[in-house]
Amino acid sequence: MHFLSLLDPRSLRWKIAALAAVASCAVAVAVGVLVHTTTYEWSLNTGRSEAFQAVIRAASGTSGEDPPDSAIEDPAELPPELLRQVTPRKPATWHDDSKAVTWYDDTKPDEPWMWAAVREDGRVLAVKVDMGAERRSLQALDRHIVMATLAALAIVVPLAALVAELPNRRLRRVAGTARRIAGGDLDARIGPGGRTRDEIGEISAAVDSMASALQERLLAEQRFTADVAHELRTPLMGLMTSAELLPEGEITELVRDRVGVLRGLVEDLLEISRLDAGAERAEHVPVPLGGVVEESVRRTGLPARVEVIGDPVADTDPRRLDRIIANLVVNAHRHGRPPVEVGVCGTTIVVRDHGPGFPGTLLDEGPRRFRTGAAERGRGHGLGLTIALGQARVIGAVLDFANAPEGGAVATVRLDAGPRS
Repeated sequence: MHFLSLLDPRSLRWKIAALAAVASCAVAVAVGVLVHTTTYEWSLNTGRSEAFQAVIRAASGTSGEDPPDSAIEDPAELPPELLRQVTPRKPATWHDDSKAVTWYDDTKPDEPWMWAAVREDGRVLAVKVDMGAERRSLQALDRHIVMATLAALAIVVPLAALVAELPNRRLRRVAGTARRIAGGDLDARIGPGGRTRDEIGEISAAVDSMASALQERLLAEQRFTADVAHELRTPLMGLMTSAELLPEGEITELVRDRVGVLRGLVEDLLEISRLDAGAERAEHVPVPLGGVVEESVRRTGLPARVEVIGDPVADTDPRRLDRIIANLVVNAHRHGRPPVEVGVCGTTIVVRDHGPGFPGTLLDEGPRRFRTGAAERGRGHGLGLTIALGQARVIGAVLDFANAPEGGAVATVRLDAGPRS
């Protein structure tokens, strides 16, 4: 998975590498244009100087004698642009107060020439200097600039990706820790990691502070729940004793029923507080899974069809498994609709009803205490599934919740899917 993330073009690593590549290209283009322009101007100035010196020497040697072979006197052999510049009516490029002018002829890219001409005694004398060597040198320089740019990119892009991996690795650590915290591991911390306090360090410190505050708040809520449940036990026992002493009658039965519900709620709260505190420990023994499930369903006193395939044996805690199955069956009857079906296949137990199914919030976030998730699920405290999920974790099982395609809630217990606690 990590190797595939290295190839993801949307990752921060490759965005930084792309930015470095663009910056390198921009710098290379700017430097290349500057070097090309400077070299081009230098070659033109060198050519002008050579042509100027040549035409001056030719003009100096023509007084009373024939011009040298390199000089051209026939106007028909001269470029029209050069003739226009050397005429008195046209402004010219003057050198050292002489009447010599220069003109660069690049009409043929493969045969560039630098012309110099001077008007002496009514005639035009011109010479030309071959600029082919300078043109080829400039082209070679351009090729070298392109090759150097490509070589720089071949070094800069991987190096930028490697450098970007350092903060990217720290960000992945922050994300991984945040996911662990969201999954319920409130002890997870990023820690300082020996880094200086930069932006990523500030994010790490903020995540750690958030986790600490969340953990403290959750622990306070757990302590409050445990304290309330514990403090209610004594007056509740007195209330139950008083209810038993009431004369028989409809009102007495109603009072006893409500007291029984209150007692069950208090016991559930105490059990949840023990699960939250991590004080529960499983005692695994080999048990006939079919028999344990059938007995759990029977003790609920609720109708349910149990189907056991084969004679499965599981290494688990029968008391806690009984609690899980009983809570799932009671929840199916309380919030769903009959028939309720319980299936056992291998080490997998499935409890299903034919009601409206689990609400979307429960499927997305899991069961939450004192919340059933939807009005159509009926009334209740939302503790049964919370306890079942907590006991499943204690025995090393996995409890999944889903809705059947044709309707109804489906709870699946996999006994061999998780580590023992």
